[in-house]
Amino acid sequence: MPWDVRPALSRLLDDIRPDVVHTQAHFVIGRYALSLSRKRDIPVVATNHFMPDNVRPYVRAPKPLLNAATRAAWKDLRSRFQQADHITVPTQLASDLLTENGFDHPVEAVSCGIDLTRFDDPAPAAEDAAGMPPTVLFVGRLSQEKRPQDIVRALARTDPALGLEARIVGAGDQETVLPALARELGVEDRVHVLGKIDDAQLDAEYRSATLFCMPSTAELQSIATLEALASGLPVVLADAVALPHLVRDGVNGHLFRPRDVDDLTRAFTSVLTATDAQRRDMGEASRELVRVHDIRRTISRFEEIYRTVLTRRR
Repeated sequence: MPWDVRPALSRLLDDIRPDVVHTQAHFVIGRYALSLSRKRDIPVVATNHFMPDNVRPYVRAPKPLLNAATRAAWKDLRSRFQQADHITVPTQLASDLLTENGFDHPVEAVSCGIDLTRFDDPAPAAEDAAGMPPTVLFVGRLSQEKRPQDIVRALARTDPALGLEARIVGAGDQETVLPALARELGVEDRVHVLGKIDDAQLDAEYRSATLFCMPSTAELQSIATLEALASGLPVVLADAVALPHLVRDGVNGHLFRPRDVDDLTRAFTSVLTATDAQRRDMGEASRELVRVHDIRRTISRFEEIYRTVLTRRR
């Protein structure tokens, strides 16, 4: 509980006596990590993954009140993280977002990164997908701001002759809503909500999918999209926050206007009506684009940051 955090974290810092503390959030544990480290003269690196838009869909309140709460949330984030010795975010767009919301300290973009070696030698997608209908894959938390419901609506508007099916991986408050929506739209036999699955099954889903879709309007990076790129999939992404830097429109997939189901339908149709060779070219472009997000590059950069803040403090 929150009141247990301060003494527990205080004991932990005294036991470990770390050279650097790296916090990934400004709530509760991260908040105390900042204040307790400063008291001990321990340099702090702070990485932000939060934006108020992650919370807004769950708050029932008049818009003026929501806007005021959003401003207060940004102010609180600034007041905490600008105490850190170095601030990072996963993407340059996320860095720009902090600057637009009042951050006046330097903010560096360092990708969260993924282990690309996991995808070095996947089974050929054509073998995994043999005999299967074309599928669009979604992986993530099944929540309103992720907007998996837009995939179901767009699927229902695609030409039935294309035979598109959706495979939706994850858990959340939309897990029961999506099958009900599919029944309402008459496509329940083409929408498969798989819930949580293990890594081996997830890798198989990436290998056998025709394309990947992330319709979210609140992504500061999207690890699932990075994994889809590393799997060699064409991607269809919402033109929102940090997603646009993961797709070259018309090269490795398509952007679509957020919440615009007709535009999402158009993007699905474009990928599905491409030739096998064109989709393979999209997949190769995805693999090339994701190389800069290798976790080894991320680790190397953070080690440099840790050394820098230590040297500066000394």
